[in-house]
Amino acid sequence: MTRRDAVHIGAAAALYGLAPSAVRWWEQQGVLDPPAREGGKRLYDDTDLRRIGLVYLCCVVGRMPLDQAAVVASASATRRAWQDAVDAQLAQVERQIAQLEAARGYLRHARGCADDDIAGSCPVLDAELSAHTPRGRYPGADLVTAARAASAGAVGTGAESGPSRDENATARPLRDESPARCANCRGPVTPSSHGRPRTYCSRACQQRAYRARHRE
Repeated sequence: MTRRDAVHIGAAAALYGLAPSAVRWWEQQGVLDPPAREGGKRLYDDTDLRRIGLVYLCCVVGRMPLDQAAVVASASATRRAWQDAVDAQLAQVERQIAQLEAARGYLRHARGCADDDIAGSCPVLDAELSAHTPRGRYPGADLVTAARAASAGAVGTGAESGPSRDENATARPLRDESPARCANCRGPVTPSSHGRPRTYCSRACQQRAYRARHRE
């Protein structure tokens, strides 16, 4: 018989709209400490449920990596340690916000262009290219001259030495090789056989996320 002050994993997961497999995954990854057991079944008391909720807030709401969430949720972590983990994720979120705000600003500007052909006739496009793309490494050069200088690593008109072809290659952004995480439970997402990215680890997680959004 289950203790009156504890619940099994199904109820613990349901409290936060998760699949039991998500709670097990967090435990396997060291984000949650193994709970007490009774008759071989996991039991979660009030403190355990609060800790699962904290992991949910860190991983799902704060989009924190599992290793950092583990520090925040750990009962043995020092205040300095978990604050450092939060600060690191906060800095990452602020960088992403700045990038998104820059994207929004440019897209709004582009949307308001009165020219029929932005590439062919926009009077401010050249300035935007210089300000926001690597083309700005060759100030004073027309686009054709700048392109030749970029290709050859030569000095453009009025410009400093441009990067070599090898340097350009290393400057390219690298593809994110980290495993995809479920937008609901932050568990691993199995890639689609068709190569299309998936947002949720399962149909059940997608439905839980949908219900959660519509309860807000």
